[in-house]
Amino acid sequence: MKANTEFIPFARPSIGIEEEAAVIEVLRSGWLTTGKAARAFEEEFASFVGAKRALAVNSATSGLHLALEALGVGPGFKVATSPYTFTSSAAVARHLGAEVAFCDVAKDDYNIDPELLDDLLSGDASIKAVVPVHVGGLPCRMAEILETCRRHGASVVEDAAHAFPLRLKEGAAGTLGDAGVYSFYATKTITTGEGGMIVARDEAVLRRMETMRLHGFDRAAWDRYTSKAASWRYDVVDAGYKYNLPDLLAAVGREQLKKADLFREQRREISALYLGAFGGHPALENPPSHPSHAWHLFSLRIRPEVVKIGRDEFVERLQAAGIGVSVHFIPLHLMSYWSRRYSLSPSDFPRALDKFSRTISLPIWQGMTRAQAERVAATVLEIAEGARA
Repeated sequence: MKANTEFIPFARPSIGIEEEAAVIEVLRSGWLTTGKAARAFEEEFASFVGAKRALAVNSATSGLHLALEALGVGPGFKVATSPYTFTSSAAVARHLGAEVAFCDVAKDDYNIDPELLDDLLSGDASIKAVVPVHVGGLPCRMAEILETCRRHGASVVEDAAHAFPLRLKEGAAGTLGDAGVYSFYATKTITTGEGGMIVARDEAVLRRMETMRLHGFDRAAWDRYTSKAASWRYDVVDAGYKYNLPDLLAAVGREQLKKADLFREQRREISALYLGAFGGHPALENPPSHPSHAWHLFSLRIRPEVVKIGRDEFVERLQAAGIGVSVHFIPLHLMSYWSRRYSLSPSDFPRALDKFSRTISLPIWQGMTRAQAERVAATVLEIAEGARA
């Protein structure tokens, strides 16, 4: 029998007729940019995560930028985050003229280590804010992080780009710190193609982000154009940004939000299949699990002492078999910009380096069939068995 080599993508959005109809409705409404659909999306999202308000933005990167700016990050300050993340988590500090202080990840997972973070904050009073990243959808140890940051006077902005709709007994991921940012990028747990959402505890912080989100205007365009009584006058109260989410994308987001829990359950079922298939295999190490895991990523690790091929060759063999994979993440201290700016070497963050060198992110997405997941698992096991030393 001929082997099945039909390509299984690493990620694929799940878009239905509901999203299509919502977009058509906006197209026919005569109003395409930020308006009533975006406002409705904000209200529905805030209700979903239990926040007082939410602000829709054109990316999670924009959201991180706005949140840190509103919390007073700027020249003379630093922002602490993990090197095991996408560059946005750190780059937004540089956009604001601040510097970045990296903190290594925990021994057993991909998230920032609270004990190392305590040491870092104890030694550097210039750290104004901390950005913990819920990597792959696994929750950070937020209780410890929040206690440490309160003790040292640092704000907390949760990078929850991977973590929706993760819920803990303390509340939804993203709502536990001073501010939280979500991503609706094309590969995320719900998508608008490009986009994001911000929540915050303090109303003054929310108002500041709302102003800076759209050019520093004191009023939204929707308020200036959509009624007979609307006034064309507005004021620019600060030099803001262009970070708003248009109604076309918000319409997609509203329909995706209705399916968020269903999507999570579909990813959970795939993760359970993978965990069962790889658990106990001498060459493979499952990612850490958690009852509330959002399972945006399934980051499998290989054991180099057991297999005679490296991670890169393992990836190549998976791709040759028609399995789309990725690696999350290449640690930032290995990237030329960050290594040059802070004179970093690969060994400076040994835990991040070790995990990166052994990690492969497998396909896990809503709409993926059980047969596809079983084929991924069988292919991984076949390669692992064939590569055992």
